[in-house]
Amino acid sequence: MASSDNERAGAEIVRGKEACKRFSKELLKELGFPSGVQPSGELIECGRVRATGFVWWKCKAAYEHFNVATNTKASYAAETTAYVEKGRMKKMTGVKTRQLMVGVPIVEMYIDGNKITFKTPIGVGKSFPLTSFMNGEKKKIHLQQNGAAK
Repeated sequence: MASSDNERAGAEIVRGKEACKRFSKELLKELGFPSGVQPSGELIECGRVRATGFVWWKCKAAYEHFNVATNTKASYAAETTAYVEKGRMKKMTGVKTRQLMVGVPIVEMYIDGNKITFKTPIGVGKSFPLTSFMNGEKKKIHLQQNGAAK
């Protein structure tokens, strides 16, 4: 679902694969999310309206990503959008997870302690350890800092 031009008024827009990767990495870090929650596909454009928290990612094509740590498959539309704030993405569009061979939309994700929770439009959610979305080095640092055994 494409967003309207009104939502994008006053946006910082980034184009190109490398610039979009940097944008995504910096945005997720600023919001406190591990980098693995938003796989990047072949990004061609990203944008953010700081005043409203609206963000978007455009890819060349829709794609899927399998997370081994959570044993889940997520599919991303060619354009995904969200409203962001520290530790939370809400009103998400373009993201679905596969549950029992059915695509279930994800409309919100938020961090609660050492867990990240994903919610559906009907309010049902599922939580995973934050480390499930971290690469090896970041996971190691996180576990050392938090004294966790997972």
